[in-house]
Amino acid sequence: MELNLERSQAPVRDAATVVLLRDGALGLEVFMLRRHAQSDVLGGAYVFPGGKVDEADLLAQAQGRLDVPDAQLHASLGEAALSPAQAAAVVAAALREMAEECGVRLAASALVPWTRWITPPIGGVMRKRFDTRFFLAAHPEDQVAVHDNHEADASAWLRPREALERYWAREIELAPPQIQGLAHLARHGRVEAALAEARSRLPPLVQPEPFQDGPERGMCYPGDACHPVRERAFPGPSRLHLRAGRLEPPGGFEAFFSGD
Repeated sequence: MELNLERSQAPVRDAATVVLLRDGALGLEVFMLRRHAQSDVLGGAYVFPGGKVDEADLLAQAQGRLDVPDAQLHASLGEAALSPAQAAAVVAAALREMAEECGVRLAASALVPWTRWITPPIGGVMRKRFDTRFFLAAHPEDQVAVHDNHEADASAWLRPREALERYWAREIELAPPQIQGLAHLARHGRVEAALAEARSRLPPLVQPEPFQDGPERGMCYPGDACHPVRERAFPGPSRLHLRAGRLEPPGGFEAFFSGD
């Protein structure tokens, strides 16, 4: 994994991602897809299902595909610059991507806004830029999540710590939102605890910033001394160093689970 140090000229596209959760025998588990190696966005990496908002998503409310009013969806996202219609389109995109990428059909009322990440113009792991709203959702017991063998060629239910262990062993690749999201979810033993925390506050905005610390460089996040936003957006490490082609916290593996 490399950081793009040239300023990206790509427009910022609205996108939505769903972090699908279930209670496994050993605790909370997350559904993850491996992007096809030829994908132009995070090819080969394990991600949460999601994608960009398209024009059809703007029609979802008018077509009766959402069971929550625009105004309520807008309030739950907490973005003053986003119109209620745009908020509904983001939610519609999340639901559509879930159905397309892993065959799971959810209602809008099943989604809980969690975080919002905007790809940085400099220092990101991809040149394309997205304004992505992440939602949590409990996996419906009467459905089966599976990858589509098109955009994704593998999938797995993983405990958050297990996924990070596999990342640390270089068995799988993860992008920063997945790394930090898994470190966050590792604090919760059950699905309802994660959902309750997300419902208790508006989703924080995460705008990563590149940093240089002596010979090392990496990305920092809200709450870090090098970041302009002083309030933390999530628990876990406030920065990730690029070391041997991998982003990792400066304190080693266990640092994923400290720094609350």
